[in-house]
Amino acid sequence: MATIKLNSGFNMPQVGFGCWKVDNDTCAEQIYNAIKTGYRLFDGAADYGNEKEVGDGIRKAIADKLVTREDLFIVSKLWNNFHAPENVEKALDRTLSDLGLDYLDLYLMHFPIAFKFVPFEEKYPPHFYCGDGDKFQFENVSLIETWRALENIVSKKKARSIGVSNFSAVLLEDLIKKATIPPAALQIEHHPYLTQPRLVEWVQSKGIAITAYSSFGPQSFVELNHPKAGQCETLFKHLLVVSIAESHNRTPAQVLLRWATQRGLAVIPKSNNPERLKQNLEINDFNLTEKEVESIASFDIGLRFNDPWDWDKIPTFY
Repeated sequence: MATIKLNSGFNMPQVGFGCWKVDNDTCAEQIYNAIKTGYRLFDGAADYGNEKEVGDGIRKAIADKLVTREDLFIVSKLWNNFHAPENVEKALDRTLSDLGLDYLDLYLMHFPIAFKFVPFEEKYPPHFYCGDGDKFQFENVSLIETWRALENIVSKKKARSIGVSNFSAVLLEDLIKKATIPPAALQIEHHPYLTQPRLVEWVQSKGIAITAYSSFGPQSFVELNHPKAGQCETLFKHLLVVSIAESHNRTPAQVLLRWATQRGLAVIPKSNNPERLKQNLEINDFNLTEKEVESIASFDIGLRFNDPWDWDKIPTFY
């Protein structure tokens, strides 16, 4: 399996299984089946609300001797309500407890946004709840304060690597200047409708790995009735993507994933269909031509589906 060498010294699989929107009722089984199929990286988050079930699937696979813990690369994310330094380790401990694990391979700051702290017993995961109905409330916590707490959990060996998600280049550069441990990875929304070429080039030049989420563009957001999802053509049916897929005897999904991995990004698709699960893993054994890569990149219209501006005019990317 292809891997990306992190600046922390560890190897991260280039293709993983994303746990966002995986139903709790079937999650453990899906994780188990993914491990059985050959997946080793699992990308989760406290906010996804399914870490207990993810842990159930992992532990069953280990108990059945399909893998050892060392074979796996487990990712989770610190949610916005837990940015205050005194809450970071508590949040990680809750994630580790839910997963039934002793450490994470990679722990990411989910967003560069600090919501008001919400105790676990009040609501967990809190999602967008900040203690006052649906009204957003924020804490005066700087990113470097949160990062120092993340560095501390590395020293305690509770996370092997740490990184960030949904950061702009400006925020990331400022963090790098102040960090003792540099971010090992950045996770971003990345698909043909949002290619972010300058961000990708700059981050990779800093030796920071990039993981792309929502590689299929609007696909995941159609199910959520996202208003922007109807503004563009479904990538699986895009004539150019279909044509390229046919020329390589591949599926459109495989072409979209290979478009990312061929440029050095990691991807985290998911599927509960056994055949598609296998296909999504088998994407690094063919190459797109330079023209094909550029043609797919030309779809870019700067269309971002996961934008905190849409939550409450939070200017994360502006």
